Amino acid sequence: MEESIKEKTSIFTTQPVGKLILKFAIPCVISLVVNALYNIVDQIFIGWGVGYLGNGATNVVFPITIIALALAVLVGDGAAAFFSLKLGEGDNESVKKGVGNAIVMVTAAGVAVLVVFLAFFDPILKLFGATDVLLPYAQDYGWIIAIGLPFTMISMAINAMIRVDGSPRYAMFSMVLGAVINIAFDALFILVFTWQILIIVCKPRLCAQQ
Repeated sequence: MEESIKEKTSIFTTQPVGKLILKFAIPCVISLVVNALYNIVDQIFIGWGVGYLGNGATNVVFPITIIALALAVLVGDGAAAFFSLKLGEGDNESVKKGVGNAIVMVTAAGVAVLVVFLAFFDPILKLFGATDVLLPYAQDYGWIIAIGLPFTMISMAINAMIRVDGSPRYAMFSMVLGAVINIAFDALFILVFTWQILIIVCKPRLCAQQ
């Protein structure tokens, strides 16, 4: 393990700074762009398959997603900085403890966000702009998003640590793969199966208003 740490730190101590910036910055930027595309692509497909009520519902739920991702980045990037410092020092024990603590923290934060969101479900949706017409759609969509928030937060935090571990391309490919699967499933479930926003629980009266 000590040899592995030396190999990783030698990259940062022997290679030119410009080359390191290109190696780590470009995959990171691509990952951030791909992550931003999630909501844009979802909005496009929902606009095609559901309509303006679907777009309105996703916009109401979106701030909740941003809050969750902000907490994930807070923990993930903080752990990545700690990881880098201890990796440079060759402190293997602190590296392992730091990664373990980060995973525990982001998991606890994800569960806390989920509990708070579900406990104050309707008030939060109304706070972010849900009207009487949008509320049923936002409830259907928000429930699905809420269940997935802890998993999304954990993946975001771990992605930051993978990047600083010397594998920026691996972190980038994991983000790109998720985006490709998201686009494919959007097309399949919304356009082909016409599920809309989980149409199996969509209120028929509101769906008819489209």
